[in-house]
Amino acid sequence: MRSTRIYTSQPLRSGAQFQLEPEASRHLARALRVSPGDTLVVFDGRGGEYEATVAALDRAVVTVSTGAQQPGLCDAALPIHLGIAISRGERMDWVVQKATELGVTAISPLLSARTGVKLNAERADNKRRHWRQIAISACEQSGRCLLPEIHQLRELDDWLADTSADLALVLHPGGVGDPPSPSRPDSIALLIGPEGGFSDAEIGRAQGAGFRCLQLGPRTLRTETAPLAALALLQARWGDMGPL
Repeated sequence: MRSTRIYTSQPLRSGAQFQLEPEASRHLARALRVSPGDTLVVFDGRGGEYEATVAALDRAVVTVSTGAQQPGLCDAALPIHLGIAISRGERMDWVVQKATELGVTAISPLLSARTGVKLNAERADNKRRHWRQIAISACEQSGRCLLPEIHQLRELDDWLADTSADLALVLHPGGVGDPPSPSRPDSIALLIGPEGGFSDAEIGRAQGAGFRCLQLGPRTLRTETAPLAALALLQARWGDMGPL
């Protein structure tokens, strides 16, 4: 049986004793009903993880003691930066969760011409914190030791101007995909549009910024499905999923 994995923002070392953050403590105390002496694994999102033991439990405050460091799951075999136009409802939550499970290195939420969501600065910051917590939970579940970076909400053109990668791809449903890259890239930037897709002008600007068009077959995929299909293909071709 796999050990429970818990994220902490506190830098970890062997032989330390500290209180876990309130949310993690509540989850362990109330949902998992841990007791002193129970074992778990803690990680700080910087790489590696530590064996830990519940040292004390005071209501909903859990104190743990760390043991030996473990190597944990290797990360970033294929660094992928996902830029995705935000969508309504829980679709973006789903993308953040599943993209984290699929090993994405960074996620940039974007605003484009057909984006149907408007957020002021305060709501954008709240969303970013919300998405980061979803990524943390996905790391706890999937075994990842490095957290993907969740960037601030940006305009598409600003992101295009600042983003560089060895291979840059923009999903272009219905278009003609560029020939596949013959060699393994050192890094990838993957750009996915909103529910209505990117406009022709936006596709043109992406191409002008060095992005190659990617086509995923004859079917039109939803905005929450497309990035996951693309990430799985990229990981199978050049990453750590391996071909069938």
